[in-house]
Order: sequence, then structure tokens, then C-alpha cells
Amino acid sequence: MASLRGMQQPELSKKLFKIIKSENHAIGAYESASRERISIASQLSDWGESTGDDSVSDISDKLGVLLSELGEQEDVFAQNLEDYRGILKQIRNTESSVQPSRNHKAKISDEIAKLKYKEPESTKIVQLEQELVRAEAQNLVAEAQLTNITRQKLKEAYDLHFAATIERAEKQIVLARHGRRLLNLLDDTPVVPGDTRPAFEHAHQARQVLNDAEEDLREWAPNLEPIHSAATEMGSNLMPAQAGTAATSVSGQEEASMIGAGESTQGQLEAPAPPEHRAFGGSSTVAQPEAASSY
Repeated sequence: MASLRGMQQPELSKKLFKIIKSENHAIGAYESASRERISIASQLSDWGESTGDDSVSDISDKLGVLLSELGEQEDVFAQNLEDYRGILKQIRNTESSVQPSRNHKAKISDEIAKLKYKEPESTKIVQLEQELVRAEAQNLVAEAQLTNITRQKLKEAYDLHFAATIERAEKQIVLARHGRRLLNLLDDTPVVPGDTRPAFEHAHQARQVLNDAEEDLREWAPNLEPIHSAATEMGSNLMPAQAGTAATSVSGQEEASMIGAGESTQGQLEAPAPPEHRAFGGSSTVAQPEAASSY
């Protein structure tokens, strides 16, 4: 079904469709890694208990807690990637909307060329040329909307992607540093046969390491360079709010045709007002897309 859907995509949106589909596979891999990491953490704790060594049991159990949290961070990252992927879909959908406008203009141009070759005196040529003017005006508006939405949503999508990557990396660093603290609590001094290792004396310190890790994660806050955007000047029709008629200057009937065609295309491609922005991790201003299908 996914392959069939890809074949049905307009030519203009096929490449982005493929990226979005590939990202879906990547997200699935992160979700799988999260589950595997949590499972491994549980296995490590069980193994440590089976050794009969109180020190190894205590340390491995707490290492398992940290590893499990590392797995949870993978799942959070996957959720953020799904949001980023949803923003890319908005570009893809606009590309799909623009393709018919391009096709219509090309079709009329081909018809004019054929008539001029076969019937150069045909009165239909004038009619088609007038229709071509309207088609070009429609396409002009559609192309402007496409470039506007592409630039805005590309910045929004990768603002979210990179902010999520930084969050995942910094939190993993926090957990890894505390994991190394735990390792230093395990005495690995060699013993000779018959010697008995002393009882584990660092249970309190080991518990404090987990408390510190929990507090550090709770207090974590993003420190990101802001992504600047001038897209606030764009209206709900994906055009500059102050824009009036078409930017290209034409005269007489062509100008009237462009204005009428522009209104028609705006009605076809008009998008809903941009969703409210919410802070990503406390600082990012990436717009969150509405729920969308997997592809």
C-alpha cells in the first residue's frame, strides 16, 4: 500500500514523500532501540542479582536504572522526530497542490504549439493564448505560495529536529556521567583464593548517584541559539499579509486575468491559519503540526 501511494504522488512531491517515508522507518528504529535498551537494563539487573555478589548486585541494579532512562530518552526523541516529520508533510502537501497548476500551464502551451504547427490560421490559437495567460497567473500565485511555505516549514522542521537532537545528547551525557560515578564505587581489587571480600559499603553513595541523576534531568533546560523567522508577516493564504494584487506588473486584460486567477488559486491552495506556537523543551518556538497519517 505504501508503494502504491508513492507511485500516486505528483512528480513535484515524490522526493519529499520519499524523505518522509524514510524518516518513518528511522523513527521506528529509535522506538525499537528504546525498547531494547530498557529490556537490556532489566537483564543487567537480573544478572547482577544472580552473581551472589552484593556489590555487583547493587551496582548493576543502579546501572540498570540509568540504562533504562537512556532508553526512555530514545523514545522521547522518536516522538519529537514524529512532530518534525509532520511539519515536512505540510511542504509535501503544498507541492502536491501546485503540481496541477504546472501541468495545466504546460498542457495549454503544448496545445498552442501543435496548433501553430498544424493549423497556423486557427482562431482557437487566440483563445488558447488567453487561457494560457490565466493559467500562468494561477501558477504564479501557486509558485509563490509554495516557496513561502517551503522556506518557513523547512526552518520550523529542522529547528525542532536539531533541538530534539541536542536534548537527547545532553540528557544522555548527564546519565552517562552518573553511570561512571557508579563504576567508581565498585572495588575491583584482586583477591586470592580463600579471601572474603568486604561487605559493600557504598550503598548510600550509589543511591545518591541516582538521586543526583534524577535531579539533573529534572533541572535540565535547553540553551539554544534562536532560529529567527520573518514568516510572521505571512498571511493565512501563504502570501505576505500586505500583498495586494500580483507582484508582476502587467497591463490591460492580462493584469485583470492575473488578479482573477490569483483569487482562484488562493481559494484552491489556501491553508488554515498557522497553529499556535508552543515552546519546545522550554525555549524552541517550533509550531506543532496536527496529527497526520504515517505517510
